[in-house]
Amino acid sequence: MRLGAYPCKLIEGTRAANAYGKTLISERHRHRYEFNNSYRERLEKAGLKISGICTERDLVEIVEITEHNWYVGGQFHGELKSRPVKPHPLFDGFISASVKFMRDRAKEA
Repeated sequence: MRLGAYPCKLIEGTRAANAYGKTLISERHRHRYEFNNSYRERLEKAGLKISGICTERDLVEIVEITEHNWYVGGQFHGELKSRPVKPHPLFDGFISASVKFMRDRAKEA
């Protein structure tokens, strides 16, 4: 079981790096699941952007689909760092992207 905080290096220019405002983060885990690196190259060729990696163990932590308004998935528990007046950076990014999407749709109508 992967338990506790692990460092994660974010790729500059990704949505995750922009949401955090930095490229080195630490997030908490409590799970038995990992990204299967055997499929890494194939998934990247199909459009999945790997935007965060635990370099100590070469584990994928965050993925994105750049053609989507906000498709960001994390391998950790962001809710453990989220507070009512200070949401987790990825939660905040999701809400911001949702608001932007709705405003853009309203302008089109």
